[in-house]
Amino acid sequence: MSVHVETLEKLERRITLTLPSEEIASEVNTRLKRLARTTKAAGFRPGKVPMSVVAQRYGYSVHHEVMNDKVGAVFSDAVTQAKLRVAGAPRITEKEGAPAGQMTFDATFEVYPEIELGDLAQTSVERISTEVSEAAIEKTLDVLRKQRRTFAQRAAAEPALLGDRVTIDFEGKIDGVAFNGGTAQGFQFTIGEGQMLEQFDAAVRGMKTGDSKTFPLQFPADYRGKDVAGKEADFLVTLKKIEQQQLPEINEAFAKALDIKDGSVQGLRADVRRNLEREVKFRIAARNKASVMDALVGVAQLDVPVALVKGEVERLVDGARADLKKRGVKDAETAPIPAEAFEPQAQRRVRLWLVVGELVRSHNLQAKPEQLQAHIEEMSQSYEKPAEVMRWYLSDRKRMAEIEAVVVENNVATFVLGKARVTDKVVPFDELMAS
Repeated sequence: MSVHVETLEKLERRITLTLPSEEIASEVNTRLKRLARTTKAAGFRPGKVPMSVVAQRYGYSVHHEVMNDKVGAVFSDAVTQAKLRVAGAPRITEKEGAPAGQMTFDATFEVYPEIELGDLAQTSVERISTEVSEAAIEKTLDVLRKQRRTFAQRAAAEPALLGDRVTIDFEGKIDGVAFNGGTAQGFQFTIGEGQMLEQFDAAVRGMKTGDSKTFPLQFPADYRGKDVAGKEADFLVTLKKIEQQQLPEINEAFAKALDIKDGSVQGLRADVRRNLEREVKFRIAARNKASVMDALVGVAQLDVPVALVKGEVERLVDGARADLKKRGVKDAETAPIPAEAFEPQAQRRVRLWLVVGELVRSHNLQAKPEQLQAHIEEMSQSYEKPAEVMRWYLSDRKRMAEIEAVVVENNVATFVLGKARVTDKVVPFDELMAS
């Protein structure tokens, strides 16, 4: 079969496909006969329905199905012979004026681009590192202590202090009118932990059990409650109870409560360090990988297939709808979501995917079995039962595909960092963990 490929614009190509009409008719007839064996119709026994009835009922859909299958097969053979890598689905249109006994179609499609990666040696990439210090370990231990703290009621004469848990009644009004969410009884929060707006938190601090207080509060312009955002309210607060937090000591009993194997404080600190170093390693890898990906997007030269961008936009829109539905938004499936808003993100994703794919192919950066195993083992150490986590990953192809994608990206990052002009930067632990 001779295949003529017509170049239209940039990545767009066109091929003319030819099919014998008799081949289509024969396949339609074969499939209708197959359907006739099980077709049921009033007045006829199963399998005895006349072909004319079967054809009237199913002829159009069967013909459409056969056309899709046959044209698809011919198109696949043609692009294989022409050694083309097709990006996205082809657009098939039937041509008029075909020779007798034949049907002809134009298949218009895009191909994957040629990619010029540029000189990686001239590419600048920032690589960060972070040290797990003793201060970081102490801060983590404080968090663990707070997770296991208890509270004891303060005496009535004692004021509410930073770290105390208070129980209050409150009523808020704007221009003398109560508003939704502005009133509560028996409400609890811990002072200084960001559960309330700073003005509210500060107003309650220093009050004693039984005290009542009125104070103004300015809601931020970007406050999540749109009805009150940017407005000033007056709050009346009555303090019902104050409880002082009591943190457990860091001792052997505390270590045993956290299932430290040897039950020692030294073992606890070592376990905290291992967990922090593992988390820091993953976060650093993610940050460095993002720097590499930014550099690759900037250095690569290529045309991006429109079909792939369109497909990515559709996936992003579907993801946005799923997120709206998850958050309980009414009519999320039909909510107006402008597809064009996702165009830049989709363009970047497709561009990066193509560049990474080219690097992987040209430099053999595929994920190796031992890399997949090592990555899963390392991730599983963050859980109470690592062996079960490993089985959970290894038993599911989709989860393994996600792991493979991460390992491939890590391989690409390592390769690029080995070629590029790297600037090293030390990032404070708190900054890394907050990002």
